[in-house]
Amino acid sequence: MSDRGSMLAQPLRMPPAGRIAACAGLLLLGAVVGVAGALVQAGSFPGGLLLALVGAAGLFVGGARALDSRAGAVAPAVGWMVSVVLCTAGRPEGDFLFGAGGGSYLFLLGGMALAVICATMGLGRQPVGDDVRLGK
Repeated sequence: MSDRGSMLAQPLRMPPAGRIAACAGLLLLGAVVGVAGALVQAGSFPGGLLLALVGAAGLFVGGARALDSRAGAVAPAVGWMVSVVLCTAGRPEGDFLFGAGGGSYLFLLGGMALAVICATMGLGRQPVGDDVRLGK
């Protein structure tokens, strides 16, 4: 056994500044992809919707792989959801970005489902060392 004990028993530490900056960048990139997807999905129904959802899924999975943790998928997912929810709000003049068609609902619900799937399937922390393998 390791002399450090369980990972759960270790004190919490502040993440490095580079990791915080990467999460902030992914959050902003998620907001940009959300707004771009909102504009593209209405352009041409099947193709634009698929392009918007594939772009969002690519960002979520890419963020998880880049940071090697679930936080890399959660940060752009939060940015995506905030920007998309703000795009659904109508303006005082009565203008709004999303129509009442099925494509808009598929984009909203499909993007949220992709965000949850990518955030839960993200890479979790694995213990390091030879003594953590069960078969040894």
